[in-house]
Amino acid sequence: MRFKQNPSGPTTFRFGVVLPVSECNTINHAKAISAGLKALKLLGVEGVEMPVWWGIAEKEAMGKYKWEGYLTLAEMVQDAGLKLHVSLCFHANEELKIPLPEWVSRIGESDPGIFFADRSGHHFRECLSLAVDDLPVLDGKTPVQVYQQFCKSFKSSFSGFMGSTIIGIKMGLGPNGELRFPSHSRVGKSCKILGVGEFQCYDKNMLNFLKQHAEATGNPLWGFGGPHDAPSYDQMPNSNSFFKDHGGSWESPYGNFFLSWYSSQLLSHGNRLLSLASDEFGGSTVTTYGEVPLIHSLFKTRSHPCELTAGFYNTDNRDGYEAVAEMFARNSCKMILPGMNLSDEHQPQESLSSPELLLAQIRTACRKYGVVVSGQNSLVSKASHHFEKMRKNVLGENVVDSFTYQRMGAEFFSPEHFPAFTEFVRSLNLPEKHADDLPEEEEEVAESLQRSSESSIQMQAA
Repeated sequence: MRFKQNPSGPTTFRFGVVLPVSECNTINHAKAISAGLKALKLLGVEGVEMPVWWGIAEKEAMGKYKWEGYLTLAEMVQDAGLKLHVSLCFHANEELKIPLPEWVSRIGESDPGIFFADRSGHHFRECLSLAVDDLPVLDGKTPVQVYQQFCKSFKSSFSGFMGSTIIGIKMGLGPNGELRFPSHSRVGKSCKILGVGEFQCYDKNMLNFLKQHAEATGNPLWGFGGPHDAPSYDQMPNSNSFFKDHGGSWESPYGNFFLSWYSSQLLSHGNRLLSLASDEFGGSTVTTYGEVPLIHSLFKTRSHPCELTAGFYNTDNRDGYEAVAEMFARNSCKMILPGMNLSDEHQPQESLSSPELLLAQIRTACRKYGVVVSGQNSLVSKASHHFEKMRKNVLGENVVDSFTYQRMGAEFFSPEHFPAFTEFVRSLNLPEKHADDLPEEEEEVAESLQRSSESSIQMQAA
């Protein structure tokens, strides 16, 4: 059963949870997962999210797919009466200990140029560089060809669920599945204020494309690398001259040349993969999605350095998101925006951050090009003001197509979290059932989910 809100609220409400498939493609704790799915159904949610990892499904060899664990999970979701949104994850996840496919990692050991690299030559090995999208670096095939075959195999193997249980597909677009460069991959974990990050244009293929572009535009001396006067990962904008508000070289002819090229590479990559997703899934009853990050740190500066290093040419005098929205519209894809729970007043003053202004800017661009927005919260503590901010961001004039709540875990049914969440659900006018109103058998289901979470059952956000 699918619950809908009133016309002024989101169409659907679901949990973004990782349904656990081990690296061996097996299901652990199936009974506890089944109980958890029943509990979610009783809460009144529409469905769950299942990440499908490239490194698990195509682990051993190119074209050798193992879908068994994911098929079992899809059946469990179907049996529970829930819908399923699938995230196709072509990246690794160090936190969850999910690597890239073994055969891809072996190629990367002999040819690290398939990965992004920063100015110091450090390679980011959790996803492939977008510069190799159309290069035959994977045993004679291009990454786009490999992704396409992966999608074809998935669609064929899950044909019995498509359009009935599986109603949405999110196409992985980069680090953590988002459309961006891994510009903050080496930021210190103890860093309280996010620095500017670094441009990721130093792998051999990105440098080759930059050189070609510089020569084609009559500026060959600009094609040897990124800005020499840009700060490093943890540093602030004024620690060097590139991002300075006044007199920074981001406003110079060279700055415009480089930033235009750098952001165009990200847009072209996003277009290739969303076009692929639209071609493979667009003719079915399944909706395709892509995720755009909310990079709000240092938004109140003129240069918006965190966005620039991530690939979004967005400054105080240039809108970098209209081109992104146009690209989504061209491919008939919906856009997932995280950060629906973030507010300006709760950001550190020295971070010069504004999630509210950035979210409003991206939504304005989406409205201009008719792109439908789906909301998602960012993974921060579940303080009461976060629920209030989410409610404001998904109701009324800010209505979103759907909302994914992250994340299910051991703390979900805790006294510190569950009452606030229940109030949040009630405020959305969903026909949610409160634990006090559940029959005894249904109470046992909810208790079962709590026990399974406390036993370290992995139900974490994608």
